[in-house]
Amino acid sequence: MGMVFGKIDVETPKFEVIRSTDDYEIRSYPSSVIAEVTYDPAQLNGNKDGGFTILANYIGALGSPQNAAPEKIAMTAPVITQAASEKIAMTAPVVTTTGGGEGERRAVTMQFILPAKYRKAEEAPRPLDERVVVREEAEKKYGVVRFGGTAAEEDVAGKAEQLRRCLERDGYKVVGELLLARYNPPWTLPPFRRNEIMLQIG
Repeated sequence: MGMVFGKIDVETPKFEVIRSTDDYEIRSYPSSVIAEVTYDPAQLNGNKDGGFTILANYIGALGSPQNAAPEKIAMTAPVITQAASEKIAMTAPVVTTTGGGEGERRAVTMQFILPAKYRKAEEAPRPLDERVVVREEAEKKYGVVRFGGTAAEEDVAGKAEQLRRCLERDGYKVVGELLLARYNPPWTLPPFRRNEIMLQIG
């Protein structure tokens, strides 16, 4: 019942708040180990969140873990999505395509942050699904804004642009792609959801 009302009872990444303003926070995140999958939503029935099942299978959240150990890995929050950041080649067969450039589509990358007990990528179990990549993420700083609701695409884009303008106004250089961090499962009531937009700064 608690998760319906936004309770987060899984491990979340530690971070240091360097600066807090009315518009955003500047946070420093330590290095971490992540599992990620980059995919074409069109190949997953158009589901932009289709990578979730692939990663959940790797850690064993939906049944037997699909890793070489096999070892069940605890779920953490948030789930991070980076959309439209990379062009990927189209594969065959393609039945129909509409819009977009010929021969390419935009990829989506989804990430799970693995529990802090994994300090190096090689300490985490090897994925059996070759689409899953386990790697180390270096220490980084982000400008972050938090909001509730459903994280609709148009809302995210507007909030990200506003965050970018505020950061640049205050002298920060944005060096990374937009990251959307979602902390709650889909059954959490929208007013109680925790979402964050994160822009890496140099």
